[in-house]
Amino acid sequence: MGKKRKQRRQARGSPWLWKQTNCWYYTLPGTKKRMPLFDEGGERIRGMENREAAERALARERLSLEGEGVGGTAGHGPWLVARVCSEYIQYCERGVVKGTISKGHRDNAVSWLNDLCQYCGALPVGQLKKGQIKTWLESHTTWRSSATHRGVIAIVLAAFNRAEELCNVANPLKGLKKPPSKPRLHSFSEEDEKALYEATEPCFGNFLLTLIHTGLRPFCELARITADDVEETERGMMWRVDSSKNKRTRKIPVRPEVAELTRKLMKTAPRGSRIPLFRNTKGRPWKRMTGVVRFLTIKNKLGWDMDPVKTHYSCYTCRHTFAHRMLSGYWTDGVGCSIETLAELMGDTPKVAFDHYGREWGQHYQAPLWAAIGEHSKGRGGPTQGQGKSHKATASGSKDRSSSDRSGSNRKKRGQKRTTRRRG
Repeated sequence: MGKKRKQRRQARGSPWLWKQTNCWYYTLPGTKKRMPLFDEGGERIRGMENREAAERALARERLSLEGEGVGGTAGHGPWLVARVCSEYIQYCERGVVKGTISKGHRDNAVSWLNDLCQYCGALPVGQLKKGQIKTWLESHTTWRSSATHRGVIAIVLAAFNRAEELCNVANPLKGLKKPPSKPRLHSFSEEDEKALYEATEPCFGNFLLTLIHTGLRPFCELARITADDVEETERGMMWRVDSSKNKRTRKIPVRPEVAELTRKLMKTAPRGSRIPLFRNTKGRPWKRMTGVVRFLTIKNKLGWDMDPVKTHYSCYTCRHTFAHRMLSGYWTDGVGCSIETLAELMGDTPKVAFDHYGREWGQHYQAPLWAAIGEHSKGRGGPTQGQGKSHKATASGSKDRSSSDRSGSNRKKRGQKRTTRRRG
């Protein structure tokens, strides 16, 4: 009698729970690829008790898959660029509600992807080429910065990567390269910093002063600092900084002048009030738009908009100035900090900090290069005469020792030969 065939636990094509992740999946028809199931809020469905929710999610997927064929083509036509962009914008909207995506990313995605739809939204995804994306970028004369191009390409790639991951739509932009990042080489001199404070009112002046002395990101970090984020220690004041950009929390020490200013501002925004410490003249938190407009006004007032270098100054130049001063030892008698220390203070990774600031301004990077060609920093000249003599003495001593070792070995060989002759 043959083996009894095992009965299938569930019908073919049903959702199934993977115990390793405790999430529900389904197998894409015609493949062995597992696809996760999501609820209406965009969250993965987890737990054995949510079988009904998984079945409803699979029913929604089947409705979308019924009209799809190989390569993401639909019964009413192929997937269009506009649909890919729309799906990603809806994902960003849900992320803002849940707090997993910043408003700035959502706003940029809405602006740039809608612009892409005006250019080629009716084009099937399978017919989209990388060259068309580059032509679209170059058609915008105001997008001159490589940083802008990097941001636009990153969001476009994110939209098509998400469509490929969730809907099995082949990504035609795989391999599209972003422009390389450039180091941040603009920083304020002492004269520029003094001119800034004189050309603006105290509220914005305090905001810029704190940016220069802490290196925080202007609007997603410093503009959100409240009295509840301030901590007094034996060594001085520390801030707890929550960044919406990289979702990290860090604690940083602040300089005495910033600590003194903070204590004054805490009188108008005490602990528990949740009122930001740095506010504009109307008592409202600083926003990106108001801050940018205020800084452009200062540039026009000081004539920096006509200067080929200073025309690139912005609120973010305060952050670059902090990095420049930390690496050059501005506050520490010329002894610059390491890249790792700067990265922790600024909320970056060491690689990002090195690429943006360290290669041009880092003493720890440049000092070994100068030492390699025999040029040491001030106060660290070449070897002294005594050091040279000791080096020569050591060399001569090693020669004497080597010659004495050779003579000793020769004596041993002669003695062995004499002993052999006597025995013979």
